[in-house]
Amino acid sequence: MSDTRNAIDRFFQISQRGSTVSREVRGGLATFFTMAYIVVLNPIIIANGTDVQNQVIGDGTEPNVALVAAGTAFVAGLLTILMGVVGRVPFAMAAGLGLNAFVTINIAKVMTWEEAMGLVFLEGVIIAVLVLTGLRTAVFHAIPAQLKTAISVGIGLFIALIGFVDAGFVRRVPAGPPLEMGIGGNLTSWPIFVFVVGLLVTAVMVARKVKGAILIGIVGTTVLAIVVELITKSGQASDKNPGGWQLNVPKVPEQIFGIHNPLTLFTEFDPFGAFSRISVLLAVLFVFTLLITDFFDTMGTIVGVGRQAGLVQEDGTLPRTREILLVDSIGAAAGGAGSVSSNTTYIESAAGVGEGARTGLASVVTGLLFLVAIFFAPLVTVVPYEAAAPALVVVGFLMMTSIRDIDWDDFEVAIPAFLTVVIMPFTYSISNGIGAGFISYVLIKVVRGKAREIHPLLWGVTALFVLYFAIGPIRVLFGV
Repeated sequence: MSDTRNAIDRFFQISQRGSTVSREVRGGLATFFTMAYIVVLNPIIIANGTDVQNQVIGDGTEPNVALVAAGTAFVAGLLTILMGVVGRVPFAMAAGLGLNAFVTINIAKVMTWEEAMGLVFLEGVIIAVLVLTGLRTAVFHAIPAQLKTAISVGIGLFIALIGFVDAGFVRRVPAGPPLEMGIGGNLTSWPIFVFVVGLLVTAVMVARKVKGAILIGIVGTTVLAIVVELITKSGQASDKNPGGWQLNVPKVPEQIFGIHNPLTLFTEFDPFGAFSRISVLLAVLFVFTLLITDFFDTMGTIVGVGRQAGLVQEDGTLPRTREILLVDSIGAAAGGAGSVSSNTTYIESAAGVGEGARTGLASVVTGLLFLVAIFFAPLVTVVPYEAAAPALVVVGFLMMTSIRDIDWDDFEVAIPAFLTVVIMPFTYSISNGIGAGFISYVLIKVVRGKAREIHPLLWGVTALFVLYFAIGPIRVLFGV
């Protein structure tokens, strides 16, 4: 037993990094309970979305939320264990929020789910090539740091808007202003009441730094929703019943445990079908948007969490950086292959580091817990939008906190950053926001006589976005 313990210590460098096995286990538990909400949120976002053929994931017409939840937990578990064993750092992985919304709202609406997940798979392959060839450094330096920050901030605002809309707190208006609060400008339904209570309680727990606050918020709000439905009989939302529950009516689950084979989802992706269904340019831009968002979010996460763990070296790098980035790129490809959207390294890993985790053993613990969560997938079908949406709003806030890193006094950067942030939610498109930011940045630099400061790769990317925005006028001009 002691030999095994010593072997584990040497492999993960537990003692060398000033940690203990108990700290690593505790850190792994903390990370899991901090980010386990993704097993609930990811299927709610992607399992209920329909593609261009009005199909849901799995080629059906009825959402299979429990199966997607099982797939989410399965892929996250395997990748987090892989990160622990190969990267040997306390970083956990799971389906990326923001990316899953982009895939559901922007990509799957113009192609099949198989083709959309195929593009996610290709994005992961491209990132892997960038890591293996060293081109990741060139790409990283091509995009101004503050525009990278603006992308993350914009996605945060976008996610928050999705949460408000999903809960019915914000609604479209047939005539008058584009959006309004609640029903007719009033918060007059019990489901909205549940959402507001859930949001306030979750926000308070996050402010008080309660470990697992988001997951606790989802579970607690779901229990409240079940009780409220039992008393009020609000029912399903419809034109005749606008005050009902937006997605599913919360009720006591008929079963807690369930066997759902997540491997069936690995037959549901087509890497090249999108290029024949839509224009090659649009497909390339979709892949590029996924790549940029995924790639730079990862860079920020590993440096930020790595610094908190004391792993960042004097030159700003981490030990086994190449292995860490390679596993992360595999996560993007595996997420597409498993039809659960791109998986990425989670900033919530900082929770485990805060509990003392310093090595990959913590990630192994977190990954094993994700695998156990597969068997509790039926519980996901109980969670209504109104209970999950507060987590989206709070996660959106957490993503927006980096807005302080943008120099708003430098208009050359501030204006493109502003356009990036606001156009994402206002047009309901992440790619539109990124494109607007890049184009305005290049234009302002050129007008001010600073074209030499623009990286050659950024010129190419900006040209692609110009073509992307011009597709509509070009089609009209040439009658195609």
